[in-house]
Amino acid sequence: MHYDWLEAGEHTQRTVAQLSQQLRRFLDDRAWLENRRIMDILHGVEASALALRDTPPPGDTMEVAGFSARIELPMERPLYTPVQKPRIADIELETDDAELDAAALYSQIVIDRARLASHVRQALQERAQITLRELTEMYPLEHGLAELVTYLQLASDVFDSVVDESVIDEVVWHPDNHDHTGVLATRRARFPRVIFVR
Repeated sequence: MHYDWLEAGEHTQRTVAQLSQQLRRFLDDRAWLENRRIMDILHGVEASALALRDTPPPGDTMEVAGFSARIELPMERPLYTPVQKPRIADIELETDDAELDAAALYSQIVIDRARLASHVRQALQERAQITLRELTEMYPLEHGLAELVTYLQLASDVFDSVVDESVIDEVVWHPDNHDHTGVLATRRARFPRVIFVR
C-alpha cells in the first residue's frame, strides 16, 4: 500500500508540473500579445507625429500654465491686520468699595458617605424597609441638599431601593446661614418616595 501511495504521489507531482508548464506558456503568450499591442500603438503614434511634422495643425495645440514654481516663504506673508480699529474711551474706571466676605469661597463641605450608609444600615436592622423621608427625620440633614443627593446615590448604587412615583415626599431642612432678614431660612425638597429595603 505504501508503494501505491508513492506511485500516486509521483503521478500527482507530474500532473501538477504539466499544469504549471501549460499555465506558464499561456501567460507568456498573453504577455507577448499585450507587448505587441503596446508596440503597435506606439508605432501608430510615432507615424502620426511624423506625418504632422511637415504640416502642423493651426493654432495652439497645448498650453503650459507656468514655467517655474511659485515659492512663498513664511516670513514673506503679511501680518494680520484687524478689519476695524477698536475705539477705546479715555474714561476713569470706577472701583467698588463694598466689602465682600470671601469666606464662602473657601468653605468646603465634604459629605461622609460611610456615615450616611451606616445610618441606612442601622435603620434597616430595626425594620424591613424605610423611606428616605423617615430616614431624614431620624437623622436630620446637616449639609442640606448635598447630603440628600448622597442618600439618593446610595439608594441607586449601594442599597436595594424602590421608587414609588405615585407618592411625593417632602424633606425640610434648616441651613446654618440666615437670609437677608436675619430669620433662619428653611429649604424644602420634593421627590418621589424612595424606599430602602433590606
